Amino acid sequence: MSIGVQTKNVVYDANPAEGFAMLKRAGFSCADFSLNAYLLNTSLYQFERNDFFSRSDTELEAFFKPHKDAAKAAGIWINQMHMPYPNYVPGAGRELNDYLWQVVAPKSMRICAYFGCRSIVMHGFKLAYHLGTEEAEWEQTAAFLDFLAPMAKEMGITICIENLYNGIGGHLVEGPCCNARKAVSRIDYFNDKYRAEVLGFCFDTGHANLIGLDFEAFLTTLDYRLKTLHIHDNDGIQDLHQIPYTFTKTRENTASTDWEGFINGLSRIRYDGVLSFETAPVLTAFPDEMKEEALRLIAKIGKYFEKEIKQ
Repeated sequence: MSIGVQTKNVVYDANPAEGFAMLKRAGFSCADFSLNAYLLNTSLYQFERNDFFSRSDTELEAFFKPHKDAAKAAGIWINQMHMPYPNYVPGAGRELNDYLWQVVAPKSMRICAYFGCRSIVMHGFKLAYHLGTEEAEWEQTAAFLDFLAPMAKEMGITICIENLYNGIGGHLVEGPCCNARKAVSRIDYFNDKYRAEVLGFCFDTGHANLIGLDFEAFLTTLDYRLKTLHIHDNDGIQDLHQIPYTFTKTRENTASTDWEGFINGLSRIRYDGVLSFETAPVLTAFPDEMKEEALRLIAKIGKYFEKEIKQ
């Protein structure tokens, strides 16, 4: 297995070579390229957007060429990236949502292909409470996937849906893709339909902890459909994206997150993909001069997970 982490808060546009070299020194061989950093969800939820993705394909490739070259020079493989999200903003109107669907999503796919990346994570539409049912919500996500699937097949990219949470009345509840059996059925349907591995799953440990999913059962149900991971920790209350083993439930230091179930689930399905950490916020909590040491700790936890999974 390889160990990966987000490029956000490490790799910067002004000097990407410096960031990728740091990732390599810290013990990573892979990176989750934070494409979502170029169109922030906080802006989209305010019905605001920038025009970064309005650039031509040639312009976008020129913009990202220093990143691609720097990753290659450092020996870092871009194994996954995150499509900007949300892909649909309820109440935002047609102009913004058409832009997300018709421009941002296909441009994201082409950037993914440019990097030679084979997996891109996308958020399903959060519409269950607007449309009345989870099934109606999935119909909208499925339409979006049908739009992207031919492109995914042609480019050899797997789009990975992710287990999400939702906020209702001040409480966190299950969001899209939190039923493993439904996810399996839907992934198999798309891959059979397009006769290619156009759809897979990204398991997010932090989101799973927030809503109380059974890690081992979820992972074993997914089996080979699990293509990517978002590994991070929280207190069970907020989506904090912290280092694993950071939070405990008791004074006896019982971990807040079911890392044993995580390890067992991956071991049972013989997962051999990248152990990818989604811990970018951690790096702003430490002084800049400690950033590399924090990354080293995350990489060491990845190596520990790898050892335990193989055993």
